Amino acid sequence: MAHRPEGGRPAATSVSAGPRPSFAEALTGVDSAADAERRRALRRMKIVALSFLLGAAVIFLLCSWLQSRGDAGPWVGYVRAAAEAGMVGALADWFAVTALFKHPLGIPIPHTAIIKRKKDQLGEGLGTFVRENFLSADNVETKLRSADVASRTGKWLAEPVNADRVAAEASTVLRALVEMLRDEDVQQVLDRMIVKRIAEPQWGPPIGRVLSSLLEEGRQEALLQLLADRAFQWTLNADEVIERVIERDSPTWSPRWVDHLVGDRIHRELMDFTDKVRRNPDHELRRSATKFLFEFADDLQNDAVTIQKAENVKEQIMGRDEVARAAETAWSTAKRLILESVDDPSSALRVRIADTVVRIGESLRDDADLRVKVDNWIVRGAQHLVSEYGAEITTIITDTIERWDADEASRRIELHVGRDLQFIRINGTVVGSLAGLVIYTVAHLLF
Repeated sequence: MAHRPEGGRPAATSVSAGPRPSFAEALTGVDSAADAERRRALRRMKIVALSFLLGAAVIFLLCSWLQSRGDAGPWVGYVRAAAEAGMVGALADWFAVTALFKHPLGIPIPHTAIIKRKKDQLGEGLGTFVRENFLSADNVETKLRSADVASRTGKWLAEPVNADRVAAEASTVLRALVEMLRDEDVQQVLDRMIVKRIAEPQWGPPIGRVLSSLLEEGRQEALLQLLADRAFQWTLNADEVIERVIERDSPTWSPRWVDHLVGDRIHRELMDFTDKVRRNPDHELRRSATKFLFEFADDLQNDAVTIQKAENVKEQIMGRDEVARAAETAWSTAKRLILESVDDPSSALRVRIADTVVRIGESLRDDADLRVKVDNWIVRGAQHLVSEYGAEITTIITDTIERWDADEASRRIELHVGRDLQFIRINGTVVGSLAGLVIYTVAHLLF
């Protein structure tokens, strides 16, 4: 896009080749294709600016020669004055532009090579300018309010195509995180935070408290009913088992028909007993079981012997190889499932992420109150950041500039902006010539 340098005509559009690198990248000292093109463009503009100066000098010398012969017309004086003033303007502006980056002609004239000498001060000034004009709380709020972040984000997220894209990107990030983690570190964390955390405290008292709470709520009745029902169902087909036991343990002299009679009797009594237990919630056996559970829960909390038995059981359980390798097994399984899910667009994980993103987008798009809340959150968060950390943020600018080599920084800055600054030299020649012509004309008209 063309721009108009101060005091002159519009400048031609700058030419660039390839992608435009960031300014910080440009200051690393490594020339890119774009830097090479900038260098050629800067050289061409310097030649153009110099040609204006040389042109003015040639015209001045020619006019001076014509006047020295004595046969020059009146117009020669006007042209000579314009050329002379043009040379003065061109030289002055050449000095001004050159003094920004280096000493003109290598002479250490005071107040020249300004960027090289004032690099750190320029960095501090730039940081202060950015902080005061771009990172103020009011400016941040105005910009965020006008951006309508919540509404635009909601509309974008509500589109299934965009939701799928978010799910794909989230899956990529998730894969990177999973692959970045070392299996040994994750297993160690899981083992320390879960497995060992479970094994550290005594099991008896907490189990006793949980059991007491369940008993006080009557939760044992469902378990007792289940056991009674299963016992009754077992007795219905237990006649063969009972018969085998009686035949095995009865005296050898006992007749077989007596054994069958005893077995049938035991079977009927057993069915009758289990049926009464399952039908009567207030049966003595069920009350006894409940009493036992209450006593057991109390012993788990207060009886040292029972607590130690629970500890022995805990040690046996935690000593098993399956438990010792629980963290390794859990992480290996979770890692495999995650990696398989992130690579499959139709996996439950990807589909769930996409559906969640769509729902979030629809809520932001359709709920005005939610949009207002989200915008307020964003504004308050951004204002807090710039208020508390604005100075730290701008230190990125000042610290980066302080690390630059002065000569290299000056050369690189000239490479980026020097081409446009050559228009100052061109404008100085043109404007100086016009000013000289005007002054010469006014002087002749008045005197």
